[in-house]
Amino acid sequence: MSIPTLVTFIAYFIILLTIGFCFYRKSASIEDYLLGGRGMGSWVTALSAQASDMSGWLLMGLPGAVYLAGTGKIWIAVGLFIGTALNWRLVSARLRVYTQKTDAITLPCFFEARFRDPTGLLRIVSGIIILIFFAIYASSGLVATGKLFESTFGVKYHTAVIIGGLIIVAYTFLGGFLAVCWTDLLQGALMVLAIVVVPVLTYHRAGGIEAISEAMELKNISPTLLPSAGTLPTAICMIVSSMAWGLGYFGQPHILVRFMSIKSADKLSQSMVIAIVWVLLSLSGAVIVGFIGIAMYENLSGGEQEKVFIYMIRDVFNPWLGGILLAAIFSAIMSTIDSQLLVSSSALSEDFYRKAIKKQASQREIVLVGRACVIIISIVALVMAMDRDNTILGIVSYAWGGFGAAFGPLILFALFSRRTSWQAALAGMVTGTVVLVLWKQIGLGETMYEIVPGFAANCLTIILVNFFIGQKDEGVLHEFDDVINTVSSRVR
Repeated sequence: MSIPTLVTFIAYFIILLTIGFCFYRKSASIEDYLLGGRGMGSWVTALSAQASDMSGWLLMGLPGAVYLAGTGKIWIAVGLFIGTALNWRLVSARLRVYTQKTDAITLPCFFEARFRDPTGLLRIVSGIIILIFFAIYASSGLVATGKLFESTFGVKYHTAVIIGGLIIVAYTFLGGFLAVCWTDLLQGALMVLAIVVVPVLTYHRAGGIEAISEAMELKNISPTLLPSAGTLPTAICMIVSSMAWGLGYFGQPHILVRFMSIKSADKLSQSMVIAIVWVLLSLSGAVIVGFIGIAMYENLSGGEQEKVFIYMIRDVFNPWLGGILLAAIFSAIMSTIDSQLLVSSSALSEDFYRKAIKKQASQREIVLVGRACVIIISIVALVMAMDRDNTILGIVSYAWGGFGAAFGPLILFALFSRRTSWQAALAGMVTGTVVLVLWKQIGLGETMYEIVPGFAANCLTIILVNFFIGQKDEGVLHEFDDVINTVSSRVR
């Protein structure tokens, strides 16, 4: 165990917990705790959204995938970049204005209010989907935490998972959305610093492009952009499957809630520029780390390939700087888990407790319930993370696909389709989720990423049901027109 690295980590943890304590008294109402009072600035919104998006898989999962498969995995990064840009351009402003218009502070509440669902089924079903997939998603971050602490400090995997979970729960429990966003600002800056510095300083040590090419040839890794596959149609199918990661952006609650929290829709244009530059640097750096790792390390497999970024830092940098860069990996992990815990907490406290169990609950009571929910969900994620054989990218891909297939089309139809009814929205969400799960369970995910059939089934179902049961409520139609006019006048 390196003492300088340990000291750096402890100092970093103290900073995070201090931020949680600072915002403890500022989260008095449920809107403050779950949405920061809709008062976030451009920089905080942008870096918080992207840091919560790019979890431990950015610095561990994606470099590991490139290390094993080479250029064929670049398409994941391409799809994610396109998805990020489209999400900011198409969704952010309309969602910010629409959620304020409907007085919705969670995604399930927005669906219910937007489509005027009289049954509450949209809110309940979407809340259940959030709880299931975020438990899976959060467990991926805890798996990454276990691998990081195990490699860095020699801590046993299961102990490392518990330590990381306790730190994340502490500041999320205390400060809520404000603490999460401000820690994400710090974590986002640290992440992009690490992902730029490490490949720049390790490139020549690895031997440059010639050494990377030779290592790829020795390991029989194809240098072309086509994935290694038997036929051209199969390779094209794999490219589409990889780029389909971009579809997931439209349905990620922990990212969408950032759009809802910004102080004004007018500030989203600046946030979009900041976010796109950040994600371009981050994805490029992660891919380059994977290629450099091919030349620097031999025969990493069985999950070890996901530690290539950790090994680079350990072998190249002095312990003090290495401690800062390793803290960036933990930042990537925490910046996503804290957001997932908060959104899951909102599903239980706001969407179930206040809406269905105790409608007259006070703001203080709901906040307390929300904090209790953070602990409950964390325990579930911890239990799921105890299987050390899970790969980070494998867990993330399932949860990411689940949200994309269930909520992605719903968000797009809610913001761009005037006549979509609540019946169509509910049918689409259920169909998309069921198709995704079945596709995965019967093993077709190896051929095509399950988000593709799930997303397509959701869209087709909404279109079909709308044909027979379209939106006829004049209040809903007028509200939609009002929102579109507001967005057009305020956002250029």
